Amino acid sequence: MANESSESGNIRRLRTDDLGESGHIRSSRVTPEDRSLVHTVGVPANRGFAREIKDGIKETFFSDDPIRNFRGQSGKRKWFLALAYIFPILEWGPKYKLSNLKGDIIAGLTIASLAVPQDLGYAKLANLPSIYGLYSSFVPPLVYSALGSSRHIAIGPVAVVSILLGQLLKDEINPKTDPAGYLRLAFTATFFAGIVQAGLGLLRLGFIIDFLSHAAIIGFMAGAAVTISLQQLKGLLGITTFTTKTDIVSVMRSVWTHIDESKIRKNLFWVSAIAPLTSLIAATLFVYLTRLDRHGVKIVKKIAEGVNPSSFHKIYWSGEFLTKGFKVGLVAGLIALTEAVAIGRTFAALKDYHIDGNKEMIAIGTMNIAGSWTSCYIATGSFSRSAVNYQAGVHTAVSNIVMAIVVLFTLLFLTPAFYFTPNCILAAIIINAVIGLIDFKAAALVWKTDKIDFLVLAGAFFGVFFVSIEIGLLIAVIISFAKILLHVTRPHTALLGNIPDTTVYRNVDQYPEATTEPGIVIVRVDAAIYFSNANYIRERILRYVNEVQDEVAANGGAPIQFVIVEMAPVMSIDTAGIHALEELHNALKKRGIQLAISNPVGRVITSLRDGGFVDLLGHEWFFLSVSEGVRICSIIVKRNLHAVKEDAESEV
Repeated sequence: MANESSESGNIRRLRTDDLGESGHIRSSRVTPEDRSLVHTVGVPANRGFAREIKDGIKETFFSDDPIRNFRGQSGKRKWFLALAYIFPILEWGPKYKLSNLKGDIIAGLTIASLAVPQDLGYAKLANLPSIYGLYSSFVPPLVYSALGSSRHIAIGPVAVVSILLGQLLKDEINPKTDPAGYLRLAFTATFFAGIVQAGLGLLRLGFIIDFLSHAAIIGFMAGAAVTISLQQLKGLLGITTFTTKTDIVSVMRSVWTHIDESKIRKNLFWVSAIAPLTSLIAATLFVYLTRLDRHGVKIVKKIAEGVNPSSFHKIYWSGEFLTKGFKVGLVAGLIALTEAVAIGRTFAALKDYHIDGNKEMIAIGTMNIAGSWTSCYIATGSFSRSAVNYQAGVHTAVSNIVMAIVVLFTLLFLTPAFYFTPNCILAAIIINAVIGLIDFKAAALVWKTDKIDFLVLAGAFFGVFFVSIEIGLLIAVIISFAKILLHVTRPHTALLGNIPDTTVYRNVDQYPEATTEPGIVIVRVDAAIYFSNANYIRERILRYVNEVQDEVAANGGAPIQFVIVEMAPVMSIDTAGIHALEELHNALKKRGIQLAISNPVGRVITSLRDGGFVDLLGHEWFFLSVSEGVRICSIIVKRNLHAVKEDAESEV
């Protein structure tokens, strides 16, 4: 607004009332040539309250514009697109190429060979009979293949969610003394996990899971991996009595005090150490032929045959366990959802296609709801299986269908073959699977990039490692929110200087060669100005002024006459922020310093205008850029200094 006159709206007269130091008050004008180089800060047209609310809702909940594909389509086409939006299989199914079938079948068979032994072990992590791990790799993958939008994600039980679920459930019901009640609570938690997951997708609240940062997930998964591995010492060593706690102190104490319970002969101990995944069949056959189960090697024993039985009637629909099931399902469901969405986005980025996060949440939630009715516990995307799926050359979600068919065949015909499977091989399989969750490279990158993020990572890791899963998550969330509060309440600001031979102004700390302007302090605010940080920003700007004044007093130079606040990064401002600017203006005015604003965005200048600050400060003190503000303010500084010099000479 800096060259806008009251008559034409193009040229504005510049005032310098209350400028100067030590009582030297001057008034200067710029020449018409100078005025022509100054542009006006535009104010957007008023959209109206209803339009602002509508636009705000759209950007918050519908930023991906989901109805874009419906525009210009016929009625029948819109109905098909709506069904395809809910069931993506209707979109890619008719276009499926037989040339892709070979890759999908190979990928499906590959991940099935990985899933079956893992499922047997992961169910034990959740303190459930092994058969429920297989159940959870049959129904959920079929549901996801119809509803999910990821081509690469492989669905089933995962180690982290299994141990988290097992820890949370046994805090409510002892799986040894009340296995039936424990199983019912597991189904209840799975049902509510699905409700929460699908609900977040339907309400388009997927951004909530982003509060669990990448650093927190890295630390949590590393801590869980170590914890899971330590828990498998029970199976590896053949210990009968073992702690139910997950922290390292309790686990190692249990190993040390009960090591004498191990009945495995030392000359046969190498059998328990067989860890490769492909050794399950060989280990089972070896135990069967040598009957090592009679010599202390613990085996899986009988696994029920047949397809998933109904469990709808086993869910707690009332009573205290309904609430407990919801609490467990909420925590475990959010972790499962975070892992699945992260995996889906990772592989989508590798293959350059887009997945809808909200649709993924609906798909994952629906499959867990269906799973809770068919004797499954919480399933999600498995990183290890998805990586194998990707490397095997998968093309579509058909690989999940193939895997489910293999699991169905296993349930119907092969479960008796696992009778002699040694528990130690399941423990080795679990350790082998989860050890990859410890990502040292990612942790090192977090340390180099952001030390506060590393605190989140370390908090999650050591919380899980030394205390429990819940405490680790709680610590990570608390530190994450503390980081957010720190950035919100103490936003970054910078003192700007001019890059030589340009009209560009940048942070003097980042660019030491940048030069400051005599008599002018330029400050950039790098965040929205709200009630939570408004006072800090005002005080920080005044501190910059004090520091420059101290430097002028010590080394000489032009006294400060202008403070230009660069507001290009400020995306919004509330009434508290406007009030803080008013206080800043008054504080500077008492010192004989004029406040000026540079490049406020449309939303901000509208708020400043509606809040009366534009009229208070004066339209002429709003500039389109820092360089234009400096140009005008420098003219006035020079003229004021010249006038002061003339006064001094006349007095002599």
